[in-house]
Amino acid sequence: MTLMHPETGKAQERPRSAVRGVDRRALIAGGGAVLAAGFGAGAVALGRGRPASAPPPVDSAPAVPFHGDRQAGVTAPQQPATLLLAYDLAPAATSDGRSALRSLLGELTRVLAEAAGGTSADHRLQGGEPARLSSLVGVGPGLAARLGLNVPPELAELPEFPGDRLDPARGGGDLLVQLCAADRWPLTVVAELAGAAARSAGASVRWTQSGFLPRTPSGSTPRNLFGYKDGTANPDEEAARQWVWGPPGPHEHGTVLVYRRIRMDTGAFAALPEDQRDLAMGRRITDGTPLTGTAEHDDPDIYAKNPDGSYVIPAGAHVRLSSPRLDGGARMLRRGYSYDDGPDDRGLLFCAFMRDPARFTRVQNRLVAKDALNPFLRHTASAVVYVLPGVGEGGVLGEGLWG
Repeated sequence: MTLMHPETGKAQERPRSAVRGVDRRALIAGGGAVLAAGFGAGAVALGRGRPASAPPPVDSAPAVPFHGDRQAGVTAPQQPATLLLAYDLAPAATSDGRSALRSLLGELTRVLAEAAGGTSADHRLQGGEPARLSSLVGVGPGLAARLGLNVPPELAELPEFPGDRLDPARGGGDLLVQLCAADRWPLTVVAELAGAAARSAGASVRWTQSGFLPRTPSGSTPRNLFGYKDGTANPDEEAARQWVWGPPGPHEHGTVLVYRRIRMDTGAFAALPEDQRDLAMGRRITDGTPLTGTAEHDDPDIYAKNPDGSYVIPAGAHVRLSSPRLDGGARMLRRGYSYDDGPDDRGLLFCAFMRDPARFTRVQNRLVAKDALNPFLRHTASAVVYVLPGVGEGGVLGEGLWG
C-alpha cells in the first residue's frame, strides 16, 4: 500500500498559479501520508494565505491561537513534533454518554486553550519558550452512531484494503486528539492533562502515537524517511473549501481526518538504484522535481509519453496513481509525520483531511492495485474521525454535535 500525493491539474483545473499555494509547513501536511509524491502534509495555512515550508525556528514564532472558526491543528503551520491520542468512552445509555462527552469536550477545550495561550496553571508549561501548541479534536463514527451525534453523513469507517495488516489496538477510537508543538516537552505535559480530563469523564486511552518532522531551511520542503521531498502539493483555500471543509451549515468549518500508520521498509527501498526509486515515485530524489518537469513545483504531467509510447511517469508510479486527475480533481489536505518506534518499525503517519473519506478509498484502491511502492509499505493502523469546527472565546468544542 502506499500513500497519496494530490497534484495540481492542467486543462481541467485552474492554472497552476491559482492552485499550487501550499508547501507542507505553511499550512498547514500528510495527511501526508505521502511521499515526495505524496507522503505527507503541507501547503499554505488554509484560510490564512501565508505560504510556508519548514517549521520555524524555536525562538521565532508566536503562540498559535486556539480560538477560531477552524481548529488550529488543521490550519496552523506544521510543527516539528506531534502526538496523537485516541480514547474510548465507557458504554452508557445515550443520555449518559452524551453527558460524559459534553463534560470531556468542555475540559479538553479548557486544557487546550490554556496550554496554547500560555495560561495553564501547570508549572511545567511556564517559564520557558512558548509551547506554540496547536491541536485538533475529532469524534469517531462509532461514537457518533451510538450517541446520535450531528456529524457529516459521509463519516464512516474505511473498508478493508488488500494487504492491510491493521492492529486494532493501534487504530480506531471514539475520540481523537492530535497535539503539535515545537518539541516533545509540551506534548507530554498536555497529554497528561488531557488524559486526566478523559479519565474524569469515564474515558480510557485506546492508543497513542508520536511523530516528527525534520528541520529544513525556510521555504524548502522536508523529506520523508525514503529520502524524498514530502508535501510539495496541497490544495489552496479555494480548492479546500470544495474538497476539505464541510459545506455551509453546521459542518462548514469541520473536516474528516483519515489516519493511516504506514510502516516503510527504508533499507530495501534505499537498496534500489536511484533511477528505479525515481520511477517508482514519479519524482526525482535530488530535488523533488516530477519526471515530466524541471522544478519541484511543476505540475506532474501524467499523460506525457516517451518516443516509444511509454509514459514518462510510469503507469505504476505513486504520483500517477494518486493524481487528482484520475478522481475528478478531488483533493485532500495532507499533514503527515514520520515515526520511529524501533529499527524494524519506522515509517509514515499519514494524516489527510477531506470532506468525504470516500476520496481516500478511491485513491487507495488504485494504489493497492499496482503502486510500485507497495513492496516497501505496509499499513498497520487506521482511524477516521470528524474533526470538529473551531470555537470562539467562551465556547466549547463540539457545540454543534447535539443538534
